[in-house]
This record gives sequence, structure tokens and C-alpha cells, in this order.
Amino acid sequence: MYRIEEPRLGGLRIKEWRRRAHLAIGLLFLVLLGSTLGIGLLDHSDAPLSTKMFTALWDAVNLVTTLGDFSDFNPDQKIFMLVAILATMVVAGYALRQLTGILSGDDVMFFWENRVMEHKLETLGTHVAVCPFGPVGQLVAARLRDAGATVLVLDTDVKRAEKASRLGYMVILGDQSSFDDVLERARLDTASALFVTGFDPNSNLEITLVAHTLNPGLQIVVSGENDLRRMLLEKAGASTVIDQNDIIACAMVGQIDARPAQRT
Repeated sequence: MYRIEEPRLGGLRIKEWRRRAHLAIGLLFLVLLGSTLGIGLLDHSDAPLSTKMFTALWDAVNLVTTLGDFSDFNPDQKIFMLVAILATMVVAGYALRQLTGILSGDDVMFFWENRVMEHKLETLGTHVAVCPFGPVGQLVAARLRDAGATVLVLDTDVKRAEKASRLGYMVILGDQSSFDDVLERARLDTASALFVTGFDPNSNLEITLVAHTLNPGLQIVVSGENDLRRMLLEKAGASTVIDQNDIIACAMVGQIDARPAQRT
């Protein structure tokens, strides 16, 4: 699901985690550097300086990574290593406290979910958009998916959007005030059709007008309850206007035999 009003806290948490990660890495690097210099300077052997520093670096890396494959230490180096081990434990504990838990919130999950959806939307084409995911929209979406179409659900209701997401549809969620942004994100420029299935005639008219503006060649199927509304929707860019009341009436009448009974 892509959320138009993405929680800003998610992005802030990611930035804070990165800052703390850089700090933790920097501290570990300082421990590594300090351990290398300390072990090398306390090496009283007659080995060349380059050999001493390489051995010191080897021991420092083993210290930081906890591999434990150390060389032989003299008494001074052992004392220094005790201090270095304590410093490493303190830095590692600090890093764990700073980095764990900060990425476990819902806002961070929404942040990453939006990043994944952004990539999917960028490559989306010849899909069919359904708006909203109400009773009619659910039936339309299901039949379109059964026919092999790629369905993108657009909605302003969180519960309906979450239901569509659980059913496996791609979803864009936005509130009523930002629905123009929802339609822009829906890649209507590459879509094959838009089904407007809501019950609010004014909302249906607005969605049709914006969608037609974004893509004048888009097929737009929308419901309208009377001749005036049909005319307005067609002028707004609707390709097909469905009169739901007329369909229901025809279906109801078709269930009975309307012919008068013959008198005997």
C-alpha cells in the first residue's frame, strides 16, 4: 500500500538510525585505531616496526570482531588489552542500545512500504484503476482480476484500503483533501481504464474530471443516477455512464413473467 500522507516520523527515524549507526561505527573505528597504536607501542620485541604494527592491527581486529585469534602478549600489552576489552564492551553495548528498537515502529514500516510501492508504480502500465473499494468496487476489482487485469485500488478510507491490500491488490491511500495526488500517483497516463464506483455523485464527478484531465484518452466508467448527472459526467470525460437504478430495475422485472394471464 502506498500512503500519500506518509508519516514523516518514519523518515525521521530512518535518518536518526543512520546518524547513530555512523556514530557507532566511528567509535568502533576509534577503538580499533587506539588498540592498534597501544599494542604496537607496547611491543618491546626486536621485530621491525612494520611487523609490530601489522601484528598490532591483527590483534586489534580480533579484539573488535571478537574472533580471539591473538598473538602472544607481554605483561604491558596484557594490561592494555584488559582496558581495550572493557572499552570495546562499552562501545558495543552503547551501539546496541542506540540501534535496536528504533526501526520497529509502524511509521518506519510505512516508510519502507512506500519506497517499495514507488518502484512498482513507476513501472506500472496498462493497469485498471478502481475507485473506491466499496461494495461495488470490490465486485468490479474481483472480476477484473479474474479476467487477468492488473488492478490498482484508490481509496480514502483506511479500513477499505487495508482490506484491499490484504486481498492482494495494489493500493493508494489518501484523504479526501489530497485525492488529486492519489490520482496523479495512480499512473493514469499509462492506465487502460478507470472504474469510478462510489455512491457520492459529486465525488464521482470530480474524480472523472481530474482523471480525464490527466489522461484525455483514458476509458472512464462511472455510475450516474439520472439524465442530468449522465450529461455532466460525459462532459467531464466519462466514456461510459452506468445507471445503477436502471440496471436494478431491469434485473428485478426480468425475474417475473410480466405477460398478462390468459383467461379461459
